[in-house]
Amino acid sequence: MKSANVKWPLIWLLAALALLGTAAAQRTPDTDPTAVMNFLIVKEDNGKPVRNAAVIMHPVNTHGQQSRGGLELKTDADGKTSFDGIPYGKLRVQVLAPGFQTFGEDYDVDKAKLDLTIKLKHPQDQYSIYQDHPGENKDAKKDEKKDDKTPPPDPSAKPQ
Repeated sequence: MKSANVKWPLIWLLAALALLGTAAAQRTPDTDPTAVMNFLIVKEDNGKPVRNAAVIMHPVNTHGQQSRGGLELKTDADGKTSFDGIPYGKLRVQVLAPGFQTFGEDYDVDKAKLDLTIKLKHPQDQYSIYQDHPGENKDAKKDEKKDDKTPPPDPSAKPQ
């Protein structure tokens, strides 16, 4: 009977220590600084806002590698979105929108508020060597290729 009376206080003590350890391991917003990031996504050619663009944020470690997880935001009709609670440090931002090139850049979050304006470009045409390109002279390229060849050695020449 006496051993049962000793077990319960010991169990309560271990449970209290486990809860205190868990609480101490959690981050508190007061000790870790966080930032507010405001994004404005616009078209590069005319400055009009891009609606429903996906803004994806990933933390980046000290080796420059993207950490797992992340956060995706969508822009509103004015091309704006924001997030409060970004931890200080490196952050990789990618912006995806249909009909535009993917944007990607790393930012160093070191202020309480960051306002970013990102200009998206329309996709460029692929470059092909089989197509004519303005400003190029085909005949000059053919002549360059002919001049690059060295003449064959003379079979009747004597070695020196």
